[in-house]
Amino acid sequence: MGNFIRDGDDLRITCQLVDAASENILWRGAFDLKYDKLLTVHDNVAQEIIKGLELNLSPTEAERLRPDKPIDPLAYEYYLRGVDLYSRNVFPVAVKMLEKSAQIEPNYPLTWAYLGRSYNANASFEFGGREDYSRAQAAFEKALALQPTQIEANVYMANWFTDTGRVEQAVPLLRKALKTNPDHAEVQWELGYAYRFAGMLKESVAECERARELDPGVKLTSSALNSYLYLGEYDKFLASLPNGSEAAFIRFYRGFGEFHEKKWDLATRDFDRAFELDPSLLQAQVGKALSDGIAGQNAKGLQILREAEDRIRERGVGDSEAIYKIAEAYAVLGDHVSALRVLRHSIENGFFAYPYFTTDPLLDSLRGNAEFSGLVKVAQQRHEAFRSKFF
Repeated sequence: MGNFIRDGDDLRITCQLVDAASENILWRGAFDLKYDKLLTVHDNVAQEIIKGLELNLSPTEAERLRPDKPIDPLAYEYYLRGVDLYSRNVFPVAVKMLEKSAQIEPNYPLTWAYLGRSYNANASFEFGGREDYSRAQAAFEKALALQPTQIEANVYMANWFTDTGRVEQAVPLLRKALKTNPDHAEVQWELGYAYRFAGMLKESVAECERARELDPGVKLTSSALNSYLYLGEYDKFLASLPNGSEAAFIRFYRGFGEFHEKKWDLATRDFDRAFELDPSLLQAQVGKALSDGIAGQNAKGLQILREAEDRIRERGVGDSEAIYKIAEAYAVLGDHVSALRVLRHSIENGFFAYPYFTTDPLLDSLRGNAEFSGLVKVAQQRHEAFRSKFF
């Protein structure tokens, strides 16, 4: 925990390390410095905590804690703002902040890693599509050119592989990262995310729960533990979401869980609130369509889905799991032709969670359809090939 006071260029930072269970203070420190030396605080605090806890670091861990190269303070401020905005799912503005940071200080690798991550999120959630996916790739390549061993760029690039239909490339990258960073919560989470796309649902839950044990806040507002939902464990899914969050992404998923539990009033409330908070968010649009369906306004909901589908194809959005939810909503609202078309698109673009397809209650209206059976078979083949290769 900590706080700071800034007076012009003078900065005083106080911080302490607290054992959360016992509330005992393990270490405390204070730092007086000039604002343009802000980056040194990270290094000083890290070293003091290591001394206080008498930690024995591995060579890899010690390498990761080496001081960063000096960075322009304004560029660093833009970088921090971008990271914070990403954590609050404000992806377009996060991109702008990180782009400003990179313009001022083009050789700070973390800026490029987070910029690539923000481009990727903007591509999937805000219809940035193929242009932002391409920008993400360039940013990751820049980060790795500057610092080839950087864990963040490798992990975020793996997430980009998953989102763009190449989960088989993501898994080796993440497993390699875990060998040298076995207690890195974000690596663990992204591996669970990749497993989910491939239909390894129990394995996905295990990885994500391990990640939350290591860091309860990991991906708390920018991802959801969907594997619980896909396993039909709706209570655990809802319990995994942060309470009281006003992030549109989280409000949608709370509504989605409630929809599965057939709590129509609660689902409508959360779907409508998500759409109110961010009507441009793909998931919020799906939620609004389902809300319209609950209200008996299927035609209105189908129009939202068709507009979203058109934008996905026009912009080249590749998040196949999000696209799958459009197929589910089409099926719920009774447009089976569109549901099958979008389901095919989702599977072809890398979401092949075969075990879920066999039990998903939102697709029940498609069961018995020959085309649906064929699509499930395609997903099963890729799922089994993945299982054979990695398990």
